[in-house]
Amino acid sequence: MTKSDPLSECVTHAIEQYFEDLNGEIPTNLHNFFINEVEKPFLKVVMTRVKGNQTRAADMLGINRNTLRKKLKTYNLD
Repeated sequence: MTKSDPLSECVTHAIEQYFEDLNGEIPTNLHNFFINEVEKPFLKVVMTRVKGNQTRAADMLGINRNTLRKKLKTYNLD
């Protein structure tokens, strides 16, 4: 993996590695696991970029500010 690899390739690599690390064990609730693993750091970076301004972050993300606030609370980022 290099800095110039598309995000989708980085994600694919991480997911493939996750399955390899499971050694054949079958995961459950994989969708929620993945969303939680990706969404929290994503929101942290966005909030840092906008210096905590929720209105700007919501605009940048293309979501309603109340939705953003709910997500921030879910991940204890508020």
